[in-house]
Amino acid sequence: MKFNTTNILVGAVTVLIMASLSLFVVDQRQVAIVFQLGEMVGMKTEPGLYFKVPLMQNVRFFDSRILTLDTGEPERFITAEKKNVMVDSFVKWRIVDVKQYYVSVGGDEVRARTRLMQTVNSSMREEFGKRTIHEVVSGEREQIMNVLREKTDADARKIGVQVLDVRLKRVDFPQEISESVYRRMDAERKRVANELRASGAAEGEKIKANADKQREVTLAEAYRDAQKTKGEGDAKASALYGAAFGRNAEFYSFYRSLEAYKQSFKNKSDVMVLDPSSAFFKYLKSSGKGGK
Repeated sequence: MKFNTTNILVGAVTVLIMASLSLFVVDQRQVAIVFQLGEMVGMKTEPGLYFKVPLMQNVRFFDSRILTLDTGEPERFITAEKKNVMVDSFVKWRIVDVKQYYVSVGGDEVRARTRLMQTVNSSMREEFGKRTIHEVVSGEREQIMNVLREKTDADARKIGVQVLDVRLKRVDFPQEISESVYRRMDAERKRVANELRASGAAEGEKIKANADKQREVTLAEAYRDAQKTKGEGDAKASALYGAAFGRNAEFYSFYRSLEAYKQSFKNKSDVMVLDPSSAFFKYLKSSGKGGK
């Protein structure tokens, strides 16, 4: 009994080992190539469970997803004006022909990336060399990316790879040129700012001078009108006084004497030294005689 149990366990283990060597699973994100004694005998592009001949066949898996090739550090390129620019870019690619991919680069992703990077750099140097800085920075940037994608994809098809997109993340000047450009821009902005300040100051002085002129004119006109009105009022008052007092000259003289008395004896501390027979006391004397 013990011998039979051992044989069953050994047989079960053997079956499991043979099954593990005979079965393989292709994930939906993968493509598999089946090799027999070093030669390709099959390719599995659909996900699922598949069989292989143990010990004679082996399987290699390749990623079928969209991959990203990032340049990492910006690359230096020369424009048509012989100016250096720093370009940071990335490439979106995927394997579309696994057999060709394996034959061309041995299924090595590092070799495929190197090939793509060389093609992208070569195409960039060609395209940037035909354009000015303005065109590569903004004017024809979209057109450049389309051309790069088409050229890179045409070359990548030779190794079983499709290039979906080539993007220029950043196009900038090198550090030494950027500092020079920044200094020029800063100087230009300061010049414009100084011109605006000078223009504003001149305009402000002009407005202030005009306001002062208007103020003086307004005050002069107001003073003129006031004096004119005052003169007219004084003339009317004199005319009224003349008309009123002209009817009785004695009364006018008496009224003027009362005004004089009022102003002369306005304060108790006032002192006047006059001859008693002075005409100033005419109506005071008359008043006294009349009282008697």
